[in-house]
Amino acid sequence: MDLAKYNQPFSHTSKSEVGVLIIHGITSTTSSMKFLSEQFANAGYNVELPSLTGHGTKWQDMNSVKYTDWVKDLEKALTKLKERCSKVFLCGLSLGGGLALYLAGIHPEIVGTILINHTSKFTHPKFWFIPLIKKIIPSTPALASDIKDPNSKEIAYDRTPTNGIYEMLKMLKKVKKMLPNITQPILIFKSLEDHVIPKISATFTMKKLGSKDKELIWLENSYHVAPMDYDKELIAKKSIEFIKNHL
Repeated sequence: MDLAKYNQPFSHTSKSEVGVLIIHGITSTTSSMKFLSEQFANAGYNVELPSLTGHGTKWQDMNSVKYTDWVKDLEKALTKLKERCSKVFLCGLSLGGGLALYLAGIHPEIVGTILINHTSKFTHPKFWFIPLIKKIIPSTPALASDIKDPNSKEIAYDRTPTNGIYEMLKMLKKVKKMLPNITQPILIFKSLEDHVIPKISATFTMKKLGSKDKELIWLENSYHVAPMDYDKELIAKKSIEFIKNHL
């Protein structure tokens, strides 16, 4: 499969002073966030959805990527948005949610952040051994396309690069230290049944965030890739309401 055609950056320009930086998940492509990006564009907002380095090509490419490369990708997209508008919101899925928190932590001018089944805290013992595993095993079975809707399929790598997981965990260590100092409004969506990210990722973030304006919405009819699942319209509706309420 030609992943590149499903991994095209999405950009929308409007006359609005509002912009939304959208961030896809690990091993995935921009197509997983296309519906949500289009909904933000239809609402009249400026939108940037970049492809993260090491994605949309072949999984082996992620084994030479640093999490700082992903941050650089997002900084470039953030700069583009700031050239067009004065109020920027973040919206991230999975790894993209963890990166959104990282960005919110270093950019206090961000107006608000939307997280969807985001990475934050893992409790399974296997994650303790990732620094060792990545030196021995370059990849593990794919995590992609955890979707309840049988008519929807996530376009992503058929393997999960262990270095990608390692770099994500390195980034999340920094995010955990940032959480008490993140004071912007936060909206969190978490699927009750998610086979990739545990529920504690959402509840831990809610507990540790410094923001007084934070809300957790439980999704009852979606798995991990919720922006492609049965609750995608609900996510779009609530996200646009969140933005309107914080202008």
